[in-house]
Amino acid sequence: MREVSDEILRTIKYALDRKKIRCDRTYQTIIVDIVKKGYVILDECGCERTVQCSIPGLELRVFQSVWVKEPRGNLNELHICGVAVKRDKGRR
Repeated sequence: MREVSDEILRTIKYALDRKKIRCDRTYQTIIVDIVKKGYVILDECGCERTVQCSIPGLELRVFQSVWVKEPRGNLNELHICGVAVKRDKGRR
């Protein structure tokens, strides 16, 4: 039975290695600058990227913590999708 489960896992690993899975990724980052084209943020690799905010009428500021979404793993569609809220250390 062990051999069957090992073979199933090898097949799954092979399939995942051959095809890149495209899925949405959301992560927290900060705004490092505001320019005419949008907000400059740091992506997961630490590179600066200029993105738009998907929340209408929201004004953001430099060093504000935000959530960004990378739809289907496409960095060209990276955008701000939320504002990260600081919580008090004494509250839960």
